[in-house]
Amino acid sequence: MNITDKYDVVIIGGGMVGASLACALADSTLSIAVIEGHEPPANWPADSFDIRVSAITRASENLFRRLGAWEEMEAMRVQPYEAMDVWDATGSGHIHFDAAELGEPNLGHIIENRVITRALLQRLRRHDNIDTCCPTKPVRLMLRSDHAQLQLDDASLLQTPLIIGADGAHSWLRQQAGIDIQERHYRQTAVVTTVQTERHHEDTAWQCFLPSGPLAFLPLPEGRSSIVWSTSAEEAERLLALDDAEFMSELGEAFMHRLGTVTAVGPRGAFPLKGRHAKEYVKPHLALVGDAAHTIHPLAGQGVNLGLADVEELATVVLTAHRTHRPIGSFKTLRRYERARRGDNLLMLDAMGTFKALFSNDTPGLRELRNLGLNLADHAGPLKNLIVARAMGLGSLPSTP
Repeated sequence: MNITDKYDVVIIGGGMVGASLACALADSTLSIAVIEGHEPPANWPADSFDIRVSAITRASENLFRRLGAWEEMEAMRVQPYEAMDVWDATGSGHIHFDAAELGEPNLGHIIENRVITRALLQRLRRHDNIDTCCPTKPVRLMLRSDHAQLQLDDASLLQTPLIIGADGAHSWLRQQAGIDIQERHYRQTAVVTTVQTERHHEDTAWQCFLPSGPLAFLPLPEGRSSIVWSTSAEEAERLLALDDAEFMSELGEAFMHRLGTVTAVGPRGAFPLKGRHAKEYVKPHLALVGDAAHTIHPLAGQGVNLGLADVEELATVVLTAHRTHRPIGSFKTLRRYERARRGDNLLMLDAMGTFKALFSNDTPGLRELRNLGLNLADHAGPLKNLIVARAMGLGSLPSTP
C-alpha cells in the first residue's frame, strides 16, 4: 500500500484533549492530522443542556485563553462558580471554599463538554497546517524504527514521526501499541442529568458525601444544575428506571433539599467509574494523553484538567524539540513528557481512590474521623488555601492573565 500523506504529528481523537493538543501545536511549521470517528454536534436546541459537563480549573481556563478558544466558549455558555460547599451526609463534617475570601473572581467554571469541543474545533479549523479527518477511524498501526504508519478505514495510509493517542479511556492506540493498564474498580456508576431546583444554586458547586458515594450539584446557567450521582451499579439502574417525579423526589431527599425541591429534570444517563493508569505513556514515535493514559474518580472534577495538563507538557516538549531540530518522536524526547506528568497523575489517582474509600462508607470510627478532618480543614486557613489552590490547578493562588 502506498503512503497517502505524511504528517509531522498525527493525533487520534478530536475531543476536548485531542483538539486542545492540535491547537497547542498549531502555531508552528508542524503539519498535523487529527483523526476522529464521529462528527461532533454543530448545533443544538438553545434550551437543552449536555448531560456531560466538566469542571474547568483556572489553569485549564488559562490554557484555553492562550489557544484562543475561551472567548468562543463564553459566547456559547459557561458558568463560573464562586464557592464550593462540601459536607458529609452522615455527620457534621463540612468545608466551604469562597473565591471572595481569596480575592479571586471565581474558583473555576462548569462547562458542557459539547461547548468545549465545538469551540476548540472552530479554532482548530482556522489553522492551515491542521487537517481534520472525520468521520474516519484507524484500523491498523505499524511502528517502524524511524516512524509510525497508520491505516484508516477509508484505505488511506498516513506516515508520521509521532502518533498521539487522545482517544479516551478505551484507547485503540494504547491497545494496538500493547501498553498495559492498571485498573481500580471503584464499584460505582455515575448517574448524570440536568435539573432545575426551587432555589438558585448561588453560583456554588455543592457536593454531599453519601455512604453509597458522592452526589454533586454543579451550577449551570439559568439557575440549572448538572448532577453527578455516584452510587452502586444496581442502584444506578434503579434510579434510571424511575419516572421523573420519583427520581426528583429521591434526588432532593438524598441532597437534603439544600436547594429546595427539584422541580424539573432532563434526560438521564449513566457511566461506570474506573481508575486506570497506563504503565507506559510513551514509546518511540508514540505518546498517550488524557483518558488514554489515565482516568480517575470524578468526585474532585479533575479528570479533563489532568488531560489538559498533559497537553501543555507534551506540546512544550514537542515544540521545543522541533525548534531545536531534535527528533520530535524519539523516545528520549517523549520521555521528558512522561517524566513530567506521570508522577502528578498517579498522585491524583491515589488521592481520589483514598477519598472515595474514606467517604463512601458508613464505618463507625472512620465516620467520626473524616468529619473531624473536614471541620479542622475548614478552620485551618493556610491548609484550606493550599487545598483550593490545588483544586484551581495552580500551585499558588493565580492572577488572571
